[in-house]
Amino acid sequence: MAVNREPILKRCKALGISPMVMGVAKETKRDPNANKRKKVSEYGMQLKEKQKLKFIYGVLEKQFYHYFEIAQKMEGQAGSNLLTCLESRLDNIVFRMGLSMTRREARQLVVHGHFDVNGQRVDIPSYRVKAGDVISLREKSKKSTKFKEIVEATNGRLVPTWLDMDKEKLAAKVVRMPAKEDLDYEIEEHLIVELYSK
Repeated sequence: MAVNREPILKRCKALGISPMVMGVAKETKRDPNANKRKKVSEYGMQLKEKQKLKFIYGVLEKQFYHYFEIAQKMEGQAGSNLLTCLESRLDNIVFRMGLSMTRREARQLVVHGHFDVNGQRVDIPSYRVKAGDVISLREKSKKSTKFKEIVEATNGRLVPTWLDMDKEKLAAKVVRMPAKEDLDYEIEEHLIVELYSK
């Protein structure tokens, strides 16, 4: 399987997103307007928005296009449906719950089988969670020093309003499906729809 080994800070600077979105507390000291000197074409802007989403959620082109096809078949706007599909991935929800430092780490923890969805062990990071599902840390994993360190480190992180988090049980219930307003980064999703509609 392909693994993205590009440095996170370098990629964040190129795409114009804050490293905090990726769970990295470092800030770049370089000029943020350095890449804005040359005029970007319409296709260039569309491509950058797509690359931004792919990088944030750690998905490759084939999987990303599959999400886009699902989003088109759903009711409503394809762009906001795409964001909902990506945001409802299990690895993203683990990150949003504050049980991992980054989405990459969340992906690894899910693969290693540390989480239950509605009482059943799930080890697929791309598993799509539905409204009403309960995601919890497995009993055996709660005793792990790794998770104790993560919970201490992410204690100040805000849990989105669409998740009902129980910090004592280390479990969360999906109250509703996420919407664009719940995101902590700027995205022009209509440009992605235009790119795939060509």
